[in-house]
Parts: sequence; C-alpha cells; structure tokens
Amino acid sequence: MSSSAQKHDVFQAIADPTRRKVLKLLAERELPISEISSHFPISRTAVAKHLHILSQADLVSGRKVGREKRYRLQPEPLTEVKHWLSYYEKFWENKLSMLKYIVEDQNGNDPDIK
Repeated sequence: MSSSAQKHDVFQAIADPTRRKVLKLLAERELPISEISSHFPISRTAVAKHLHILSQADLVSGRKVGREKRYRLQPEPLTEVKHWLSYYEKFWENKLSMLKYIVEDQNGNDPDIK
C-alpha cells in the first residue's frame, strides 16, 4: 500500500501538537484552510498536509463551498483514544486513593498534624 493511500491511525494523527491545535479550532466551527492557516506560523501547504493526515484518520472532513474547501471536526474516532485512556484513569484514581489513605492514616497517628 502506498503512503498516500495509507490510513493514519488516530494516535498517529493526534501525536503532533499542530494537528491537535487544528482539531481544537475545528471543534468550535467549520473553517476554510485559509482561516486555519492564519493560526499557525507555517505555510498553507504544511497546514494542508496536516489536514490530509487528520482526514486519513477520519478526524476531519472537507467539503467544497464555492471556491474554498471547508473543514469540520469528526470526533467519533477519538472514542478509541478515550477508551485507551480510561485504563490509565483507573490506574491514577487507584494510586490517588492509596495516597489519600496513607496521608490520612499518618495524620491520624501524629498528634501534631491536624
């Protein structure tokens, strides 16, 4: 499969900070590439490449409106990331509960700590 036809997975697509910022912009509203580009110190061509990767991961879609192409967020693929993170969320909740228990136990045993 050629790299141009290759699908990008969601994790690869969101790995880049520029692409994450593009997603944040598109979460607010549909935008043309010219407006998206105005938020970055990179060329319009570079922004187009980022949009292509996001599109390959099905995170954005584009449609022609007159002479311009407008992009919008498609958040559904982000559920994969949410599910992956939920495991680690449980991990941290567990660790924080243990820390709370230890701190409260030490506070209960030390008369100087209130």
